[in-house]
Amino acid sequence: MNTHSKKMGKNVTLGYLGYKFQTELINQILHPANKKFSDRIIDIVHAKYFDNEYFRLIVAQIKDYYEKYEKIPAVDTLETILKMEIKDKVSQDYVFEMLKEINSLVVEDWEFVQSKALNFCRQQELKKANEKINKIVDNGEFENYETCAEILREALAVGGEKDDGTSITENIEAVLEKNFRHPIPTGINGIDELTDGGLSRGELGVVLAPYGVGKTTILTKMANTAYNHGYNVLQIVFEDMPDVIKRKHLACWSGIDLNDLADRKEEVLAKHKEVTANRTNDLRIRKFTSEGVTMQTIKSFVRQEISTGFKPDIILLDYIDCVESTKQYSDEWSGEGGVMRAYESMLSEFGLVGWTAVQGNRSSISADVVTGDQMGGSIKKAQIGHFIMSVARTLPQKESGRATIAVLKSRFGRDGVVFEDCTFDNGKVHIDTETSQTFLGYEKGQEDKKESATRQRIQRAKELQKQQQQ
Repeated sequence: MNTHSKKMGKNVTLGYLGYKFQTELINQILHPANKKFSDRIIDIVHAKYFDNEYFRLIVAQIKDYYEKYEKIPAVDTLETILKMEIKDKVSQDYVFEMLKEINSLVVEDWEFVQSKALNFCRQQELKKANEKINKIVDNGEFENYETCAEILREALAVGGEKDDGTSITENIEAVLEKNFRHPIPTGINGIDELTDGGLSRGELGVVLAPYGVGKTTILTKMANTAYNHGYNVLQIVFEDMPDVIKRKHLACWSGIDLNDLADRKEEVLAKHKEVTANRTNDLRIRKFTSEGVTMQTIKSFVRQEISTGFKPDIILLDYIDCVESTKQYSDEWSGEGGVMRAYESMLSEFGLVGWTAVQGNRSSISADVVTGDQMGGSIKKAQIGHFIMSVARTLPQKESGRATIAVLKSRFGRDGVVFEDCTFDNGKVHIDTETSQTFLGYEKGQEDKKESATRQRIQRAKELQKQQQQ
């Protein structure tokens, strides 16, 4: 056997679906006549499933291209991409020879290959699941034994149908329980009250606010609360660096203002140690660039995290306007609605709670109350969320750590309400639900204030004129 064959791994016994099958599978994914099959399998298959390093490299580039352009690359295009990615000339030669071999294959048993593609993915996941379970057993981690079943379940569920439907006769007693939704609290008094405890799995909440008003503050508060309650949290950011977000979390835990964290370092560290000690859950912060990231990119990352053992319960996406659409629409607005729909779909597929933020338009910057028609971009974004709240902050409110919060949409009950002068800073967000007003009531109150102020100005002018005449 020559060196090249050894490099390609042909001398390794790979079991049921080994080298030959993996070669043919890549051939079928790349074949232009197999679009339906490729579109179905590309989101399920992972580069890590392949035993050969060059296979992994090829598949990784195929997936990356698909995430960006929502189609499988032509072989010529794939060669160009690989040439840019691989700098070593020898490695280039190996991978190009391998790609040539893959492309030239005539797969006579293509029906078999396509039908077993999902089995292959599950086989590889089961191998990794077995490794995790063996590690738990070998280490004597008795407290984690109950997670073994979940590890196996997730491995076997790869590529399966996410919802087979349910009968009206099933699970009736459970849905009649007061807490049947099992919501994850936000930690924001008022929001938890209005949502009956927070959002549940598959539900999407939206925070609408102008630039610089505090979208990240609210989402961080929600992430912090979920972590404190024992949930796995994934906080995705585009604009802020992870260390900036960590500071906000430290402010939440300690109740110390951001500007004072460094001066009270020991106190903050002690609180951080107290909160995070002996936890089995985690809060992870992932920064993406604000260019070229699609919901498919995020979905692939979430799936990767799950495969490594971190299954989030809640995702906070800061913010969805930074996510690009993978589909081409005749207008930009439809694409924005499609991104929001894709996010909601991902939450349902993985069984996650989701929150995100949406930028307000120019008119929202000076608004006392931000309304739904001041949402930047497409109103289609507002049609999808289960719960939508807005935040407005005048300059006096910013100086005093206050804000005006409005509930624009709620599938849980009360909406169309305004809460004035809510507590709002980096460590605390609090809504006094007793001070709520309807939008109409608020608008009438504002008009009454303006009318009263006008009358006062007129009265002062009259008094001044009278004094001058005397």
